[in-house]
Amino acid sequence: MMRERILRIGLVAAGLLLAACSDQSSGNAPPGGGAMPAAEVGFVVLKAQSVPRHAQLSGRVVAHATAEIRPQIDGIIQSIDFREGRKVDAGDVLFKVRDAKFSAAYAAAAASLSRAEASQQSAQAAFDRNARLQSQSAVSQQALDEATAALLQAKADVEAAKASLETARIDLDNTTIKAPIAGIIGMAGVSVGSLVTQNQTDALATIRQIDPVNVDLVDTSANLLKIRQDVEAGRLGRDGEGAPSVRLTLENGADYDETGTISLATVNVSESTGTFTLRASFPNPRRVLLPGMFVRASVDLGSMPNAFLVPQRAVQRSGTGEPVAYVVSADGKAEQRTLTTLGTSGNDWIVTEGLKDGERLIVDGFQKISAGAAVTPVEAVIDEDGVVKQSLAGPATTDDASGASK
Repeated sequence: MMRERILRIGLVAAGLLLAACSDQSSGNAPPGGGAMPAAEVGFVVLKAQSVPRHAQLSGRVVAHATAEIRPQIDGIIQSIDFREGRKVDAGDVLFKVRDAKFSAAYAAAAASLSRAEASQQSAQAAFDRNARLQSQSAVSQQALDEATAALLQAKADVEAAKASLETARIDLDNTTIKAPIAGIIGMAGVSVGSLVTQNQTDALATIRQIDPVNVDLVDTSANLLKIRQDVEAGRLGRDGEGAPSVRLTLENGADYDETGTISLATVNVSESTGTFTLRASFPNPRRVLLPGMFVRASVDLGSMPNAFLVPQRAVQRSGTGEPVAYVVSADGKAEQRTLTTLGTSGNDWIVTEGLKDGERLIVDGFQKISAGAAVTPVEAVIDEDGVVKQSLAGPATTDDASGASK
């Protein structure tokens, strides 16, 4: 009896095992044992647009014009007639040099001119008299020639005396040193009583024009060639014929509130650094920009037609370092694209090649996919900071939709 009972139990267990194997082989597997469902990914629809392109350059502020004040004569400083660090206008008196010596020289030159003019009058009278007598054959031709020579000498003496008087006047005028340009004057390099000389190397003071002010920007020749290539290929263009505009960022990170324009570009490239210089001009009414400051500049190069603004989170790097992104293909699979980028705009990459208008760009769910994997696309929303605001929880329920419409 016991043996029959054990045999019956074994037969039942074997039957159950065969039934389980039969269920598995017939496809009636438990729900957890089937194929994995397609990964859910968030996407945004790409739209081609005209994207502004800017070049980020470093630069230094320089004065629009600089005048170093130096004496044109030798003498002693008698007075300083300006306030340091203040604005001066062209023609304002800056320094006065003692002029007693130069006044005396001017008076002597004036006297010499008067003497020469008197001699000229005497020579003119002698010439007129001899010319009249010679016509009557009362004097010889030699006497007339001598009178002519004396008159010419007297006229030359007058001209020399006039030149000496003008030189003396210039020296006398130079005792009053005036501003050649308008601008902000710096500190005086001398004091009252200092001896100055005509050929000295040290400036008495320096005037700088800083409204408007210039900013010298530096870029590489390689970038210049790239910009020209983009323009010729139609990837970059400008509206109108005006000069490119420039915006500045100051050393403290603040934006300068005035817009400048490119006013000059050098026609040579530095042999030592391979760079060239652009000069921009800026209004500077509040004297925020001072010569010598370092700044960062954003130069408007124009706009790129048919470009894409791609969120930075959607761009990855391939094994070779190339930028890549994933799009949802027509058959619902993740398709990898290699991109060509031209800088950034805010939180987006500027992409000029590798994408098409209307394609669905994957921006979320990368950890679940690989190239060629089936995906379930869910439209996402990205805010200005590049954050995905809509999660991948699937389509909104009826209650959610009704609540959103309220």
